[in-house]
Amino acid sequence: MGIAHNHHALTTLLFFPCVLLIIAVPPTGSVSDGEALLKVKKSLNNAAALDSWHAGTDPCDKRNLWIGVICVNDMVTGLRLGGMGLSGKIDVEALSQMHGLRTLTIMHNSFAGPIPEFNQIGALKALYISKNQFSGEIPPDSFAKMRSLKKVWLSDNKFTGKIPPSLTRLPRIMELHLENNRFSGKIPEFKQKTLSAIELANNNLQGEIPPSLSRFNDSSFKGNPGLCGAKIGKPCKPRSQSSPPPIPGNGHGSIITNDSKNRKISIAIMGLCIFILGLMILGIVILKRRQERHGAQERDSYDDPSSIGFRLRSRMSGAELSGRRLNSFRRVTGSMRRGGNNGMGDLVMVNEEKGEFGLQDLMKAAAEVIGNGTLSSCYKATMTNGTAVVVKRIKEMNKIGKDAFDVELRRLGRLRHRNILPPLGYHFRQDEKLLVYEYMPKGSLLYALHGDRGIMHSELSWAIRLKIIRGVGRGLGYLHNELTSSQAPHGDLQSNNILLTEDYEAVLSDYGYVSLINTAQAAQALLAFRSPEGLQYNKVSPKSDVYCLGIVILEVVTGKFPSQYLNNGNGGTDVVQWVNSAIAEGREAEVFDPEIAGSESTSVQMRQLLHIGVACAESNPDQRIALWEAIRRIEEIPTTSGGGEGVPETRTAEAMPSLRDGYADQIEEGRGVTVAVVRDGAEVR
Repeated sequence: MGIAHNHHALTTLLFFPCVLLIIAVPPTGSVSDGEALLKVKKSLNNAAALDSWHAGTDPCDKRNLWIGVICVNDMVTGLRLGGMGLSGKIDVEALSQMHGLRTLTIMHNSFAGPIPEFNQIGALKALYISKNQFSGEIPPDSFAKMRSLKKVWLSDNKFTGKIPPSLTRLPRIMELHLENNRFSGKIPEFKQKTLSAIELANNNLQGEIPPSLSRFNDSSFKGNPGLCGAKIGKPCKPRSQSSPPPIPGNGHGSIITNDSKNRKISIAIMGLCIFILGLMILGIVILKRRQERHGAQERDSYDDPSSIGFRLRSRMSGAELSGRRLNSFRRVTGSMRRGGNNGMGDLVMVNEEKGEFGLQDLMKAAAEVIGNGTLSSCYKATMTNGTAVVVKRIKEMNKIGKDAFDVELRRLGRLRHRNILPPLGYHFRQDEKLLVYEYMPKGSLLYALHGDRGIMHSELSWAIRLKIIRGVGRGLGYLHNELTSSQAPHGDLQSNNILLTEDYEAVLSDYGYVSLINTAQAAQALLAFRSPEGLQYNKVSPKSDVYCLGIVILEVVTGKFPSQYLNNGNGGTDVVQWVNSAIAEGREAEVFDPEIAGSESTSVQMRQLLHIGVACAESNPDQRIALWEAIRRIEEIPTTSGGGEGVPETRTAEAMPSLRDGYADQIEEGRGVTVAVVRDGAEVR
């Protein structure tokens, strides 16, 4: 009886605190995603870019989607707040109340101070906080509770102290970027087999590079004078050094004799090295002169306004180029094959949708030159089985080493979207690369608009042009979702790199090159670097892609060739200045391509698209429209029916890439999403 009474008393004693806790703590999920986001907004400074975040509206409402918010099944799964000029102390507690949040991006902002307690968001799969002003030591256990993390980008901040050991215990980690900080101490062991990319360059790290990281390129460790190891060609000193053995002989006579012998040997070796170096320099000079002569014979000037780039990178028909350098491709592949020992030997397939083939198959293929540009020479090769591919020969892709290049190309090869063209394979050599893509017989938008105005141009009705721009927006949105960590996910968006299918669906090509090409060459070759911020500061961001989208839109609406595509500024039309002047003077209708000027409803739609292009091409990146807002506004332009009336287009799953196609990390859980995406080699729906 006494035992029962005591048990009842203990139960009563425990019951009341539990009741008090239930009353005091609100139930899980009581705060909506919208309310949590508004708390986050309130905690930020300079939050003008988040003006679309309004109380009383749904952040996942397709009609009024909040900028930077990624939704799946009406649940917020990602935040893309990069490059918005934000600062302040992030309300992490509010973020932790968003139970569907899987990806957080705040790159290219002005956040400062210690790293926020992101470990409160235990379900995060990707954390991108690079290019801010975060500083101080990161607590050792900061990532201990974030076991779902796959991608961690902390680069280009001011972090100090040791690399947090909790990073070494993340079981799913794939990408880790810690470069351009002030980390010190030894590099810990990273034994996760899932780790495919690690960057530790430009820190204050010391000691031996762990054997578990020997598979990564030496560029991942550069800029750390205190590091040593075979990976970087700097042997580590033995832990203990014994005294040198005594030298036989009387006094110091033997030492002097040995020193004299050593000096003679050193002088002889130095003389031999100078002789070999002279031969190498002479060989390089001779080879360079031969290449210059050969290049002068093959090169058409991309900057020549009379050619407007048509004979360079627009995939013209073989008939126009018949008889011109058709053996050039075999010379290229032949030299690649002979030099295979210096590279990776054969063609590395990263996408086998068009079958598997190698350099020998390309050697046997019927080939023709279809363009030479500032960045690459292009060849069309038709295999014996009838498969046609485009092979790009690029000489300036030396920004990263062989291992990192392989990781990056495989990443690009895994991308799947109806409006992008992923690479099929590559061949690696130190001095040049071959990239292989599927051949698109319809050619490029550049050629369709300007190449043969008697045939292609007449087919580009307003409805077709609007369809093309929609496809460009969707493809670009997908790239910005998938390549979040890139400075400029596309980097070279222009009409020449927008290919057309037989039914005029836009397909984006030549993206992702910013991380592969040397910065000096990228500034000359990639259009993102001709954005105002690229020209002024030689720096690009995702907003640079938005500028390039604006140029494409203005080119499509006006039918004019943009001078922005030319390096020397001669030829073409400065479409941004021209259109802005026309709008200011109230003569918008004058800039429309007369080939598509039609009914009043068409003119209204053209004005809508024209103003979107102007907003995208704003010279100040901070005032430039966000990509997702541009996509939303493009999607809202009604498709013109045959009778000229505007009718809404049926939205497919791919119509809004921010909702469906991107962030496969969130989609892979399959919450009712029907779009197939590929992630790490596996298709999920």
